[in-house]
Amino acid sequence: MAATYEQIIESLRKKDYKPVYLLTGEEPYFIDQISDYIEKNVLTDDEKGFNQTVLYGLDVDVSTIVNTAKRYPLMSKYQVVIVKEAQNVKNLDELVYYFEKPLNSTILVICYKNGTLGKYRKMTSLCEHIGYLLVSNKMRDNKLPDFVTKAVKSKGLNIEVKATQLLVDSVGSDLNRLMSELNKLVLSVPTGKKGITFEQVEENIGLSKEFNVFEFKNAIINKDVFKANQIINYFESNPKANPIQPTLALLFGFFSNLMVAYYAPQKTKQGITAYLGFSNEWQSLDYIKAMQNYSGVKVMKIISKLREADALSKGFGGASSLTNADILRELIYYIIH
Repeated sequence: MAATYEQIIESLRKKDYKPVYLLTGEEPYFIDQISDYIEKNVLTDDEKGFNQTVLYGLDVDVSTIVNTAKRYPLMSKYQVVIVKEAQNVKNLDELVYYFEKPLNSTILVICYKNGTLGKYRKMTSLCEHIGYLLVSNKMRDNKLPDFVTKAVKSKGLNIEVKATQLLVDSVGSDLNRLMSELNKLVLSVPTGKKGITFEQVEENIGLSKEFNVFEFKNAIINKDVFKANQIINYFESNPKANPIQPTLALLFGFFSNLMVAYYAPQKTKQGITAYLGFSNEWQSLDYIKAMQNYSGVKVMKIISKLREADALSKGFGGASSLTNADILRELIYYIIH
């Protein structure tokens, strides 16, 4: 079994070090966090000069990694060897020979991003016995609010529920970017205050209070044609601040969840919250309203139309003469009518 991020960080804090850390997956955030922690905290500043080596996948081969890992530390209990971008190392599976007999005085960290080590089963199997294997998967959208809430609490602050959702919806599931924006928000909290408000998020991520992608989604949910077109006109006047791809992604996520909501055994606020895995009941209110305005069959057609709009926005389907605003107007007409 692979270890969790929390298990690995906890063991590192207790100074319970392992000879090998094999960090892999499509979500780089947790890989970076563990690698950075080891790089900053295992050795003292005096020890790092002789005993800490950072290698990069494009610049090294397996023999270089192994020869570096087999060195003994100098005036230190451990040496640290970190291999970043290890997915670029050729014949990485040859590391299995080192894994069979690793040096206990070496802490070898392999950072293999944007993929899995499925074809290196012997290596991953060995790692589970001698060290830690982390499989860092993309976080599901319904888990992001809890991630943000815990991150804020770790900084001694709290955050309004609606502010959390606004931040998640506007930034998306890129955890590195999400934490970057969150750190900016933490710095913006006025002295003496202990929480991040909806207004702070709205102000700091540059959203118009009246014309933004969330109000656009609400206009669609409520079949408010006039408001939807007002917002499209605003987007058209500020194209750099309002690119079409995040708008389409938000709508696709909403209508995909709405399709799932139709299968909830109970179409109540509590039932939909539980079925979609939301952390707060208020998140289900939009879906209850949308189910009143859109049938399941219509939602399936809308999802197909959103895929088509995404293709058009990327230049496929002979849409070179269409602007992003044109694509949105056509999409909204189809959705609401």
